[in-house]
Amino acid sequence: MSDGNTVLVVGTGTIGEPVISLLLSHKKEIGIDEIIFHKHTPRLIDRPMLRTLIKRGALMSVEEHKKHEFQELGLEPDMTIEEALKKADVVLDATKSGVGLKNKDLFYKKHIDDTKAFIAQGSEFGFGIMYAAGINDMVLKEKPKWITVASCNTHAGAALIKTLGTKNGKIDLKKVDLVYLRRSADISQTGKFTSAPTITRYKDSEYGTHHARDVNELFKTIGQPLNIFSSAIKLNTMLMHSVHYHLIFNSPVTREELIEKVENEPLVAVTYKDHLNQVFSFGRDHGHYGRILNEFVVSIPSILVRNETEVYGWGFTPQDGNNLLSNMRAIANYIRPDEDPIEVTKPLNKWLFSEV
Repeated sequence: MSDGNTVLVVGTGTIGEPVISLLLSHKKEIGIDEIIFHKHTPRLIDRPMLRTLIKRGALMSVEEHKKHEFQELGLEPDMTIEEALKKADVVLDATKSGVGLKNKDLFYKKHIDDTKAFIAQGSEFGFGIMYAAGINDMVLKEKPKWITVASCNTHAGAALIKTLGTKNGKIDLKKVDLVYLRRSADISQTGKFTSAPTITRYKDSEYGTHHARDVNELFKTIGQPLNIFSSAIKLNTMLMHSVHYHLIFNSPVTREELIEKVENEPLVAVTYKDHLNQVFSFGRDHGHYGRILNEFVVSIPSILVRNETEVYGWGFTPQDGNNLLSNMRAIANYIRPDEDPIEVTKPLNKWLFSEV
């Protein structure tokens, strides 16, 4: 552990790179002295990105036996991954699915006494306690050593449920049914693109897809488990995820009160747009390096109340942006342990929009 406040981000992919960028933009405001990122694979096509992060003040760690490969690309590593782990106060793992859990056993457990916290992403179910900003911030007060920041679609579903479904401080929902229309691959990715809409097979008779399981895991941490089920289909688009929701309430609701709830929730944005590309374009033009931090974007025209207790509607998931605030709050919780991470990360609120 360093004498100052050092954050190590492992991975520079669709979550790692924007997290590093956000940390660099708000380094002084959050109280971070040093930002290190770990790069696993030396690739020529990554060189411009790595040079930009280094120019902005980040330090790079690599594996000892790969140092010469990075040097051949004209990049000089600042340290090895082992040296970075010894220095880091907080380690944020942003590697691809499944790698974070392996890293926990291979590397992180050896440094459990050196590091205040290890934070992984939503794909690493079981890495640590599930967390999403605005849903269960109270879990941070216990200063857990291991945290799993919920996935983008888990954030979206949870934010929707808490915003629309809360009544008198409790979730007033008899049943939740979510259908996720997932984008195929991020615009930064060259693989995994699907040529046609592809159904995600059900693997859980209770929850359907993992999205409902993960949302329920979040609400269980605040003592409010849900009757929830989810379905998913992957579409041949690279822009954004969409979500269709069907909520059954225990008591009557009106469309007007639901709209008022959404308008009063800072972590959720409203939109009057029907086209996904227009929502995506707003984030590209006005977000932090193209990303808005809102956890969900609710389409106001789509909200329908049926038989007083059933609500149908659509919304959009600002993926790879809507979990950034959770990552930042989790980091701030250990960088400034005596302060409320919600207050510490207030400078990031300028990337939350009331309307898209």
